[in-house]
Amino acid sequence: MTPALTRFPARVLCLALLPLLGLAGCASLAPKLEAPQLKVVGVTLVKGDLLQQRFKARMRVTNPNDRVIAVRSISYTLEIGGEELGRGLAGSAFEIPALGEAEFDMDVTADLAGTVLRLLDRARGKGLPDALRYRIRGEVKLARGFARTIPFDETGSLSLR
Repeated sequence: MTPALTRFPARVLCLALLPLLGLAGCASLAPKLEAPQLKVVGVTLVKGDLLQQRFKARMRVTNPNDRVIAVRSISYTLEIGGEELGRGLAGSAFEIPALGEAEFDMDVTADLAGTVLRLLDRARGKGLPDALRYRIRGEVKLARGFARTIPFDETGSLSLR
């Protein structure tokens, strides 16, 4: 084989890998955003019956990052004692200032009666616990930037006594 032919595949391989190396470099330059913290600051019942309730929850979100986060939407699921209590969605865009807070309204659909009945059924014979574990998980969808979603997953407990 001639030297020109043996060098040709190596050149083609290098040219083919060059865009992949560029993409890997760009991905490493994308900022690593920490998940924002959510807190409920108010809840009002919009509509409800025994099977389903609709709430408007006023939420406060804290941005632990050193850059503004432009939010397109936030969705989440709330679990109490391992049972899904409800789901929420904030579809209006807003911005969270760098190292700051913002408030927004979130529509929440819940099944309080069903969740309470399942929890009571589980507690039968054992008595009610002193506290119930909760979990709120979901994602923040960003309006711009390389990272398009920021997942979050927080747990805690609610005292029953």
